[in-house]
Amino acid sequence: MTPHADPQTGAAVKAADRAHVFHSWSAQGLIDPLAVAGAEGAYFWDYDGNRYLDFTSGLVYTNIGYQHPKVVAAIQEQAGRLATFAPAFAVQARSEAARLIAERTPGDLDRIFFTNGGAEAVEHAIRMARLHTGRPKVMSAYRSYHGGTATAINITGDPRRWASDSGTAGVVHFWGPFPYRSAFYAADEDQECARALAHLEETIAFEGPGTIAAIILETIPGTAGIMVPPPGYLAGVREICDRHGIVLVLDEVMAGFGRTGRWFAAEHFGVVPDLMTFAKGVNSGYVPLGGVAISDRIAATFERRPYPGGLTYSGHPLACAAAVATIEAMEEENVVENAAALGETVVGPALRALAERHPSVGEVRGTGMFWALDLVRDRATREPLVPYNASGEANAPMAAFAAACKRGGLWPFVNMNRTHVVPPCNVTEAELKEGFAALDAALSVADEHTV
Repeated sequence: MTPHADPQTGAAVKAADRAHVFHSWSAQGLIDPLAVAGAEGAYFWDYDGNRYLDFTSGLVYTNIGYQHPKVVAAIQEQAGRLATFAPAFAVQARSEAARLIAERTPGDLDRIFFTNGGAEAVEHAIRMARLHTGRPKVMSAYRSYHGGTATAINITGDPRRWASDSGTAGVVHFWGPFPYRSAFYAADEDQECARALAHLEETIAFEGPGTIAAIILETIPGTAGIMVPPPGYLAGVREICDRHGIVLVLDEVMAGFGRTGRWFAAEHFGVVPDLMTFAKGVNSGYVPLGGVAISDRIAATFERRPYPGGLTYSGHPLACAAAVATIEAMEEENVVENAAALGETVVGPALRALAERHPSVGEVRGTGMFWALDLVRDRATREPLVPYNASGEANAPMAAFAAACKRGGLWPFVNMNRTHVVPPCNVTEAELKEGFAALDAALSVADEHTV
């Protein structure tokens, strides 16, 4: 579809938004949301006719791009057949979605509890772990994001937690591995892995192993910086959990469904959790859907004991029909394989080439269609381009970088001192190269703020 200008309609959309929509994570009087007229594939456009290549995939969820015809048709067909039905019944779309998901999850994660999104999935995974173990505490990493609901926001490690942190949620945070900004003064990945595991083990000892229900980790942390864990770390966490009777929960809300070049990121590390949360890419966000994949051991706890939790719209037929169509389209069109191949042969090499040209790029890291550029003021000291959790004038260098991306027709994912490269998993090589050209020009703006 070719964008065309319709500024009058755009102005009306913007006016209604500003008058009535209350936006998340925002000071309402300081934002200026773009009025979007349409989207297709890896692009979206505004009412002034400006088209943007989306290197954010929405919020890292449009894994098969916008308006995929097979998914749109499946939603329309399901709406005509059975638009909604209560979750206590067996419904074809729900059953088929669960079957297709269970076929792709690792190990024995064969029971699927459906939610409406990722935060609810985390809420229920933690509830299951606490009920299964009879223990109160949950451990999670500081560099993490697990959602905005009550338990999920307390488990989250990043600053979005601060304003709503009750301090009574039974959550203990710890440092996960991150060699580029090591909390352990590690010299290499092996040392980082060993010291991070030792730190976790010591934290468990001081908290009391018998009080800890679960350790929850993003398999590959997403919003916090796409830090691929060093070899052996997740296997080490699995061993620690097994030894202490702790439930291991892997959060694959962002990393799942092809984003890393595998159906689930856990496959890269050969680790099977007890519970795994998912959302976003399960149906590319076309209709809200999330869930928890449950192991046999956890499921057995609730075989004769009711699980005390549920949602009115759990496994909504429209959302599940979109999931079925999305998974089938990803199989038919080799979307996961595309993410893996282009990530290795195009994205990684191109981003490393940008790093060689731009002193503002401190590190390139990622896999599949899941990458981050860590932007710095000084490569030698690794000082971030902007301070941690910067806002206002302190964040000006990143704001200037983002503005330069948009002027070049690229919509960037920017968080703190990083820009993430997370286009749809079915992006083409030509689209990637278009995006990298815009990124190249914008990084020249970031370079102006280096020392």
